[in-house]
Amino acid sequence: MTGSERLHTLEIRSLTVRKGGVEILSGIDADLRCGEVTALVGPNGAGKTTLLLAILGQVPYTGEIRFCRAAEHGDGAPRIGYVPQRFPLDPDAPITVLDFFALSAQRRPVFLRASRRTREAARESLERAGVAHLLQSPLGRLSGGELQRVLFALALRDAPDILLLDEPVSGVDVAGEELFCDFLSKVQRDSRFSLLLVSHDLSVVTRHADQVICLNRRLVCSGATTEVLTPENLAAMYGADAHLFRHAHADGHGHLHDDWGE
Repeated sequence: MTGSERLHTLEIRSLTVRKGGVEILSGIDADLRCGEVTALVGPNGAGKTTLLLAILGQVPYTGEIRFCRAAEHGDGAPRIGYVPQRFPLDPDAPITVLDFFALSAQRRPVFLRASRRTREAARESLERAGVAHLLQSPLGRLSGGELQRVLFALALRDAPDILLLDEPVSGVDVAGEELFCDFLSKVQRDSRFSLLLVSHDLSVVTRHADQVICLNRRLVCSGATTEVLTPENLAAMYGADAHLFRHAHADGHGHLHDDWGE
């Protein structure tokens, strides 16, 4: 199947979001293609998180969001996984990773212990995310990278058609960011879900995204990553002083290579 023939998982048409009389998003048209990674980029306040929340049905909007694969499921609803940018935690809360999974998966009170089914599903999801050893760990004591893996595992639990990630490596050090993004790419390739990734790090975008949606309250441009991330388009999003620069970093084998950065 060629790129022009690739089916869409999600189609957004004329989407507008208003809050307090102010347009947060205006007339957005965009598509997510099946089995591809789409990056959502733009300056602070561009409406990126708002667009994710609209897709999730968490904010009111006008226009249309059409889930093209929803009919494949018996209830006609798409399967959407979501990892938020921030997840506030009390470091002293007496809750384990398993308890966290149980809270979203079963009706029985957590203090009655997780059911066998919940435990097995949690372990399987955590194994996919490479963190099965954290099953009994206190949730509030996890590092930033470990928490992101756990949230990622939870988002994968129900085999989503679409996975939405809002700045998934925010607060994670550079080495952890590299590991997570490489791991994310592998899982996405294996599972073939459609991934919509919000990121400020254009080096991450250039390495991992097939398509890019450039947003600044309105759609600036969209298309193949190599065609969209041009100095002209960056200036339209970030201002006339925006530019790309090359930076080098070491990969897991200690070799240096160049990537684009913002």
